Amino acid sequence: MSVSITIVLLFIGYIIFAIDKKQEDLPVPPILVIIGIGLFFVPFFLEVEVTKEMIYHVFLPALLFVSAYQFPFADLKKHAGIITFLATAGTLLMVVILGGIIYAVSLPFLSLSFVGAMLIASILTPSDPVSVVSVLKKSAKDNLIVDVVEGESLLNDGTSIVIFTFILGIFMQTQSLSPVAFVGDFLYVSLGGVAIGLVFGWLFSQAIHFTHHKEYQVMLSIILAYGSFHIAEHFGVSGVLATVFAGIVLSFEFGRLIKEEHFREALDGFWGIVEISILSILFLVIGIVSADYLFFDYWGLAIVIFIASLLVRFLIITGSTQLIPAWNKKVSLKESVLISWSGLKGSVSIFLILSLQVGSSQEIDVIISITFAVVLMSLIIQSIGVHPLAKKLL
Repeated sequence: MSVSITIVLLFIGYIIFAIDKKQEDLPVPPILVIIGIGLFFVPFFLEVEVTKEMIYHVFLPALLFVSAYQFPFADLKKHAGIITFLATAGTLLMVVILGGIIYAVSLPFLSLSFVGAMLIASILTPSDPVSVVSVLKKSAKDNLIVDVVEGESLLNDGTSIVIFTFILGIFMQTQSLSPVAFVGDFLYVSLGGVAIGLVFGWLFSQAIHFTHHKEYQVMLSIILAYGSFHIAEHFGVSGVLATVFAGIVLSFEFGRLIKEEHFREALDGFWGIVEISILSILFLVIGIVSADYLFFDYWGLAIVIFIASLLVRFLIITGSTQLIPAWNKKVSLKESVLISWSGLKGSVSIFLILSLQVGSSQEIDVIISITFAVVLMSLIIQSIGVHPLAKKLL
């Protein structure tokens, strides 16, 4: 992607963010995606290309780090049980149940293997609250919904990637179906990523006391966000969880030890610019790239899968929160509905879709088209529906 195209995309993003400055009920990302689909038909943007490496190694660490260090540690601790369950066991349940439903409902439409159905489910499991958190903060009367949605999304990305990688290995016949191997890989990748994030986060929080120059401290934050990610990936563990937990440790230190108020201000100023710049490019490019995959024959199936993903998520969240007494007192049925609706798909799902471009087969092409369609429906419909749903329920 050329520099000139990047600048034009940033300028479009600036215009939309500027127009949306006072629009509290409509998130920017779905608007950018719709504009991106329109840009697909403009010859100037024909050379736009996004790779899984660009999303995973460049965009994702920054977005995860911003969300993690800005997430109050006290809120994470307060709702740790619900967040952890939804990000681990809840995510696995989502893949298994949704995968089974996808396999069943696909039978009248096309010949889809059971592993292929599970692969689609694993792509549609990670949630991305970027589009809805700002709206939720203004619409929801209780911070619990925001905390659960944001906390779950921070942690379930790593879980989803591990599950997807395991299922993709079975799909490509490079790995056998072994529950023991899956549990071992999951623990190694997850706990290894968490450990690296905790260590680097603590070291960074100590290092900022050696300099009071905010510019150097911001430089350290860049090293922390990307350094923890890439070191974790080098050792074969979760870079996503490493960056998330590095940011969480920093959030904890903000509330406990770090007294340099100018550092927090400088950090917010820098990463705030980085975040909206990445979001502008990312969602416009998602629209441009996905448009080419939207001309296919199975839109009916895609719509059914989108509805099924909402229902399965609602059943898991409602079932867990209503059956466990400690959570039943915290989360009402109406709040469960809003939490379920707010779990829309985004950057991680797009990365997983692009990871499928490892070969050419009819089944892979169908999976890519279906998942692109569901992700776009999720981004647009769920994002736009958050504010009116919150106003109606709360």
